[in-house]
Amino acid sequence: MIFTRKYAALQCSLVSSLSVLNQKVNFCTEIGAFGHKIRKLNRRPSPRSYSTMRDTTKILNELRNLMKNLPNGLGSVSAYIVPSEDAHQSEYICQADERRSYVSGFDGSKGAAVITQTEALMWTDGRYYQQARAQMDNNWTLMKEGLIDTPSIGSWLANNLKKGETIGCDGSLLTTLAWSQIDVELQRNENVLRSIDVNLVDLIWLDKPKRTSNKIIPLSTEITGKTIGEKLIKVRSEMENKGANVLVVTALDEVAWFLNMRGRDIEYNPVFFAYLIVTMDNIFMFVDPAKLPADYAEHFEANKVKIDLLNYEEISDRLSSLAADSSACVWISSSSSYSLTSLIPAHSLIQEITPICKMKAVKNEVEAKGMVDCHIRDGVALCQYFAWLEHALDNGEVVDEISGATKLEEFRKKQDKFMGLSFATISGSGPNGSIIHYHPQESTKRQITKSEVYLCDSGAQYLDGTTDVTRTWHFGTPTQHQMECFTRVLKGQINMGTAVFPNKSKGNTLDTLARKFLWDVGLDYGHGTGHGVGHFLNVHEGPMAIHYRYFADDPGLEKNMFVSNEPGYYEDGQFGIRIEDIVQIVEANVKSNFKGIGALTFLTVTMCPIQTKLIDRELMTATEKLHLNEYHKRVFDTLSPLMLSVGDTFTVAWLKKETEPI
Repeated sequence: MIFTRKYAALQCSLVSSLSVLNQKVNFCTEIGAFGHKIRKLNRRPSPRSYSTMRDTTKILNELRNLMKNLPNGLGSVSAYIVPSEDAHQSEYICQADERRSYVSGFDGSKGAAVITQTEALMWTDGRYYQQARAQMDNNWTLMKEGLIDTPSIGSWLANNLKKGETIGCDGSLLTTLAWSQIDVELQRNENVLRSIDVNLVDLIWLDKPKRTSNKIIPLSTEITGKTIGEKLIKVRSEMENKGANVLVVTALDEVAWFLNMRGRDIEYNPVFFAYLIVTMDNIFMFVDPAKLPADYAEHFEANKVKIDLLNYEEISDRLSSLAADSSACVWISSSSSYSLTSLIPAHSLIQEITPICKMKAVKNEVEAKGMVDCHIRDGVALCQYFAWLEHALDNGEVVDEISGATKLEEFRKKQDKFMGLSFATISGSGPNGSIIHYHPQESTKRQITKSEVYLCDSGAQYLDGTTDVTRTWHFGTPTQHQMECFTRVLKGQINMGTAVFPNKSKGNTLDTLARKFLWDVGLDYGHGTGHGVGHFLNVHEGPMAIHYRYFADDPGLEKNMFVSNEPGYYEDGQFGIRIEDIVQIVEANVKSNFKGIGALTFLTVTMCPIQTKLIDRELMTATEKLHLNEYHKRVFDTLSPLMLSVGDTFTVAWLKKETEPI
């Protein structure tokens, strides 16, 4: 999703070559009022089954009929692409934008559907292979991204359609980069990728939910650390350095962070539907005015800025007007939609990640303190849950994946500044733990027992930060194989967490540190090792990542970024193991300093013990044991006084047991 200046130049060339397609795309969306209270921000989604698939035959037939006869006499297309994203290219979306889920039955966060008159195919990555197979009926073919023999969407279409045939897609849902990649591959078969301004799925989705439009929450500088005005100075400085006089901001978390506001339009993600355009003289905010808080004028005044408010749907017209100026030089991310980017003449276009994206990733001192503080409070809730769970199982109580996740949420709700969950809790026992992004449903839930491995990946939104933590437990007697796998994951996690590296190192240079001990015996995991985390924002945040893939626009790791450290191992149908901490990037205390470049390392801010029962101690080095012991001492010393202050001696006793040195 994130790419370099070098690729941006290629993008300019591609967009220019596609100028014939640079049509104005109408992607206005119906805005509906949906007045949730703030405590409802992160309610659990309605149950959907991983094991019970629904028949998509009627939906596909209706879609194929539309493909033959496009609305408004626009002809026909031989294939239609249905991306996962919304018009802001969000990873997680509101129900009104779940078009790919509607047509296929697969509701994972990552995937793209391609429908022809004879086939329906779903591209998704290794996190979702099991889930997609379970949720899609026999109309669908799973295309496993990441495998060598899996062709890209563009390549498959070029090889399976007749020469010259047209492929359709809603251009507001596909990034400029993705559009260009597909188009380049199609050109060798003389196929045409065409933006259809009326979304075909919307035409057949008769019970489609209305777009959420909830009230925006203003944040004080006591939480954000900087005013909008202070951020604006830096943004305009970056624009001037780049030679840009117009900056278009489409990513919802960037809009929210820059404006010191949060929202409730997407479950688990405190964002709101809006666009920004920043010029050297103005800031234009495109938003449904009903969403604005009553004190929005006072908020902007306190933040030392003047904001020109326009309706959400006016973004295209205003961007077209600004871009039409011969002196305009417009900066927009290549991860913004093709529809918006196509409104900008190629000679006026700068395509790179926005300065806001980079600024947001590096937490200021107030944000950094909030991230540390919220992980301490979150650690109390986690320990209370795992202590309760172990006691319940020892006493023969019945706890399943859903009731366990609900209990954990109850403990979190008692913590100060709690605003909701940061994602749906992954509570997986036994074979369900091997489904990387599993969420328990009534039809799939398993009882948590003392005979199976239990994986719990969870997180919360607090006013001062966002958490994401995974712990794996066995409350009975683990097998030797399970212990070996767990220990190799732990060794990799320690290896990553103790790494020293030069300032601005790319995340992909560190990824193998976490895999080394699994690779030693031919094991691996099918996801990245680390992602950025927002400050009371999205739990997945770019532009940096610790991943085996190379992300060209990764600016490199630097002080006060917060990322996850989460290696794992999964045996399909058996068990899953993941150990995840959030780590703060800090200066390293080493003899040399990479010749002035700067030495960095990680400081773990997650506060929750790692189960020592699952460790094969023979596989651990003395240095690794020392590191774990020191971490556990820090966890106990940090959390136990907070527990004792409220008389929670029960959890303190459990914590003491779980942090005993090995």
